[in-house]
Amino acid sequence: MKHVLFVLMILVISCHSRTPTQNATYDFMPPKRLAELTHAKLSELSGLVASHKHPGLLWTHNDSGNGAEIFLVDTTLNLKLTCILPAYNRDWEDIAVGPGPDPAKSYVYVGDIGDNDAIYPLKYIYRFEEPDLTPNKIAKIASLDTITFRLADGKKDSEALMIDPKSKSLYVVSKREKPVYVYELPFPQSTTDTLVAQKKISLPITQIVSASISSKGDEILMKNYEHIYYWKAKQGEAIEKALARIPNEVDYDPEPQGEAITWAANGSGFYTISERTLGKKVYLYFYKRK
Repeated sequence: MKHVLFVLMILVISCHSRTPTQNATYDFMPPKRLAELTHAKLSELSGLVASHKHPGLLWTHNDSGNGAEIFLVDTTLNLKLTCILPAYNRDWEDIAVGPGPDPAKSYVYVGDIGDNDAIYPLKYIYRFEEPDLTPNKIAKIASLDTITFRLADGKKDSEALMIDPKSKSLYVVSKREKPVYVYELPFPQSTTDTLVAQKKISLPITQIVSASISSKGDEILMKNYEHIYYWKAKQGEAIEKALARIPNEVDYDPEPQGEAITWAANGSGFYTISERTLGKKVYLYFYKRK
């Protein structure tokens, strides 16, 4: 039923007029197919992010109905590490890596932010230090920080999480409205109180399923099932100021159920990947900057 509803949703989106965007003037090469997704554990990938601690490797995870695990893979989708978290995967939808409480360390942020039926009053982001590789390729995370929050305007679905490496603010993007809304959790995020994510800006797009801010904090990507949107921040400009401009659109060949996007750690381009669906093959793609 999940996949049937997905197909119907795509048909509905396709019937609407194209979202207003500026001309795609940003220089990315056509997508390069890096590897086919075949590992049995990687079945419903919903988030993707480049590791800072392990150059060239990517963190990913499955969404609702799966274990509380994240996976470190290389760009051929070989599994390098499975991290088991002391948490519950209600509906993990996106993942980010960036700074946190200790400026000398990099942190993983896992967003338990999905809510298809808009019934959950609270959302959660799990934060922990990027772990080391282990000989047996398994790491059990002994403890983590839980950032508990609600959206300022009530219950709604969201599938996109990103972190600003400059301000350390976390951003969550709603999914189903048109326009969608961007919410902020400014640093430092309490791990004892329930926070309220404040609405910062609306965007003239819809069905956003993943987002990523570059490691320099000056470029932003968001995607839905049919489009990839790009913003460039000016020198010293806040994220919400950059997002106030009409997005540029990057040429994108839609994937079977593409729900994950991330910048490469070195800014050389970006990656996308899809869930497995409808018996179609799934690949990791890289869009290299020209």
